[in-house]
Amino acid sequence: MQINVHGVGVKLTEALEEYVNDKFKRLEKKGDIITSITVTLTVEKLDHIAKADLAVAGGHLHAEHVEESMYPAIDGLIDKVDAQLVKYKEKLKS
Repeated sequence: MQINVHGVGVKLTEALEEYVNDKFKRLEKKGDIITSITVTLTVEKLDHIAKADLAVAGGHLHAEHVEESMYPAIDGLIDKVDAQLVKYKEKLKS
């Protein structure tokens, strides 16, 4: 699984990139249907936006979460992506 992290309007520090990588590594346990992940971190005015585009076997998934700080935005994004993966895997089984 390949994880690409991009920053738009925010300086992408090593700690922030490491935090994203650690959080998305837990998705490997969900199965091997993920081929690549692109995470985009953006700051617009007072909103911190975390977006993820996942290339999965047979399709693509997209999730986005907005918070007042970047770390909670990433945490919320992980929860959304996790829920989408569970739903997608159930769809594949049926």
